[in-house]
Amino acid sequence: MTYRTRRRLSIVVLVIGLPLYIMAAVWLVDQFERPSILVELAIYVGLGVVWALPFRAVFLGVGRPDPDAAPLPIPGPKD
Repeated sequence: MTYRTRRRLSIVVLVIGLPLYIMAAVWLVDQFERPSILVELAIYVGLGVVWALPFRAVFLGVGRPDPDAAPLPIPGPKD
């Protein structure tokens, strides 16, 4: 997958996929009686980590400069 594709896909996942996942997680927890606060916290922390595992390859290196782009010129000393 190219850098540009990964970057665009990561934006789609964060803008569309993550809110949908949050709504699904809240709906799932609401289907049961409210557990104790520590159990509920553990559920949300677990679900908060699990969503990112399938997308690890998409987010890998997105914050870095494009490796295929031409390098930026290094400014030399001024005369």
